[in-house]
Amino acid sequence: MDFDEFLREQLGPLTRFAGVLTADAHLAQDLTQDALVRAHARWGRIGRMDRPDLYVRRMITNGFLSWRRLLSVRSTRTVPDIGEFSRATTPDPATRLADRDQVSALLATLPRRQRAVVVLRFYEGLTDTEIAAILGCAAGTVRSHLSRALAELRTQVHPVEVTEP
Repeated sequence: MDFDEFLREQLGPLTRFAGVLTADAHLAQDLTQDALVRAHARWGRIGRMDRPDLYVRRMITNGFLSWRRLLSVRSTRTVPDIGEFSRATTPDPATRLADRDQVSALLATLPRRQRAVVVLRFYEGLTDTEIAAILGCAAGTVRSHLSRALAELRTQVHPVEVTEP
């Protein structure tokens, strides 16, 4: 597969993956563009791989996890209270968007590696072994990150109320 064909097939999915990972469309485009520029320079080797898309996803993930981008990713987003709007009797098409914003806000609270594991598992549908290959760690580490991330997300979605004795 040549690079132009790869771009036609994978540019959209790679950009969406980066968008879910970063919760920032501009940063997602930057990460994807940087990874594709580096991949193009090495396409002779990358293009011969069984799954060059996984390799480029690894490049995007590494760019996201890179310390050089730490400051640009550390922005907080507020999610508007949709309580009043959710009481409507007919389904509101904006509900899907509100849910997406809420998920993005929840993902933004996770440490970057945990966020990467959650996105790779649930958005990309990858296995522990594939995620471990992308992150360059053991499959057990992937399971550990996922377990901690899900535990943290559960506490944020359903906070435990502490009553004083």
